Amino acid sequence: MGVLIDGSVLIAHERGGLDLPQRISGREEEPFFLSVITASELLHGAHRARDRGTRARRSAFVEGVLDALPLLPIDRATARMHAQLWADLAEEGSLIGPHDLWLAASCLMHDLRMVTANAREFRRVPGLEVEDWGAQ
Repeated sequence: MGVLIDGSVLIAHERGGLDLPQRISGREEEPFFLSVITASELLHGAHRARDRGTRARRSAFVEGVLDALPLLPIDRATARMHAQLWADLAEEGSLIGPHDLWLAASCLMHDLRMVTANAREFRRVPGLEVEDWGAQ
């Protein structure tokens, strides 16, 4: 089973609160992916930096992540999964954030485990395997 890395994990690593290489060590056989949704979130964070130095540091970090991890696109099948998941969670009254909904749909569609520091949100999704990297 592959792994989809959530932006919360990458941000925690960038801020020094999570040792990403240590977490990945010993798991070289597992494919790790980044969603285009997370790529956009990270790029957005770099663009929003107020000063030039912070923007440069964030941009370098994001570009390093984008170079290191294959991007998982959104395709028609994922859109169908997303729509069904959205409807089901809305009916249950347990919606999650709109970007997280896309990530969950991608995981379910591609049989991936969600690695996140925001496990509480993702655990509302039936059938989604969640690995909490927020708890050190």
